[in-house]
Amino acid sequence: MTTRIDVKFAALKKEGRAALVTFVTAGDPDYKTSLKIIEGLPKAGADVIEFGMPFTDPMADGPAIQAAGLRALKSGQTMKKTLKLVTDFRKKDKETPVVLMGYYNPIYVYGVEKFLEDAKKAGVDGLIVVDLPPEEDDELCIPALKAGLNFIRLATPTTDDKRAPAVFRNTSGFVYYVSVLGITGTKAPDLKNVKANVKRLKTHTLLPICVGFGVKSADQAKAIAKDADGVVVGSALVNAVAASLNKQGKATAKTAGAVHRLVKDIARGVSA
Repeated sequence: MTTRIDVKFAALKKEGRAALVTFVTAGDPDYKTSLKIIEGLPKAGADVIEFGMPFTDPMADGPAIQAAGLRALKSGQTMKKTLKLVTDFRKKDKETPVVLMGYYNPIYVYGVEKFLEDAKKAGVDGLIVVDLPPEEDDELCIPALKAGLNFIRLATPTTDDKRAPAVFRNTSGFVYYVSVLGITGTKAPDLKNVKANVKRLKTHTLLPICVGFGVKSADQAKAIAKDADGVVVGSALVNAVAASLNKQGKATAKTAGAVHRLVKDIARGVSA
């Protein structure tokens, strides 16, 4: 099974550069604006796009992504609409890998089999489900792999050499290395630690390792891209959405452009 994710990372390896993986919350601040943001990401320099699946209790996420999820839910975003967003994105873009990121509860409520079938049909390439450990692989990971979707696992600074084989056993696509302990977007990554841990984890897997949590600038992205196969940017983009909204929390003419400008800037850092 070769997915768009595998194809993309193989192509970037030939180019000799790291991937820029961008995260935005599906439906934030509303469906139409969200689609406009997502459609413009590849042109701005995104190599892989993560769509956050809005959820009422996002325990691994910091204030920025929590607020984005609530804005999306308030504007009527559902799992069905998140899959429709992928379908609509695929009308214009057949190449860019799409990953759905979030929590198991909304998938469980939707129904695992139905979700995997609909996600595949919509054009999803991979899943990151942060609250399903390897011990629960039969729940979603194995069925996802059978359905032809990559199941991307998180590794953290506490994923030691003893734990790593279990974490990577059924992982595919890439590994998402969480560079800081705690919630998203609240601390800056320690570059020395990132370098050492990426090097160590590479002894356990041949998969590309992408580093995220706390990356906000082109300089940080450039430094991380020297050692990692990809850089993930999320909270900074979600903050750009929030900063562009009017007093009522609605999208303005500046919203999509604010996100695309930041992605362009960070993309320059990644490919430098």
